[in-house]
Amino acid sequence: MSRLEPGDAAPDFTLTDADGNDVSLESFRGKRVILYFYPAAMTPGCTKQACDFRDNLGALTGKGFVVLGVSKDKPAKLQQFREHDGLTFPLLSDVGLDVHKAYGAYGEKTNYGKTIMGVIRSTFVIDADGKIEKALYNVKATGHVARLVKELGIS
Repeated sequence: MSRLEPGDAAPDFTLTDADGNDVSLESFRGKRVILYFYPAAMTPGCTKQACDFRDNLGALTGKGFVVLGVSKDKPAKLQQFREHDGLTFPLLSDVGLDVHKAYGAYGEKTNYGKTIMGVIRSTFVIDADGKIEKALYNVKATGHVARLVKELGIS
């Protein structure tokens, strides 16, 4: 698994959203994108993280950011997650894990002392030209969005 670094070109992708529509990273050129990968919809940590993004979405979009969440869940599960928690940003399905792997967000990780293969909770800030501005791996579900907002100078 190779990890992305600031200055790298963000791997382009087209994924299906919760409503079955195709969403391409390329369509957001000219805007800054916060792309985050989470292990599974409707789990406690992922719900906390998604709700933190939801609760800070006004501040983020006010500064020109687009937020996109990506998981290996199927669109129907993403739709259920969105509706259950009132999520107001696109949730994208990467069932085959190709985009996870392209971003280094899938690979070996430690879970309860065991080394396993799985989704690595990661967040990327992509600039308006499609370059990686920040690549944050192994982020915590709780407090991550507050840290990101602070690092990006948003308040």
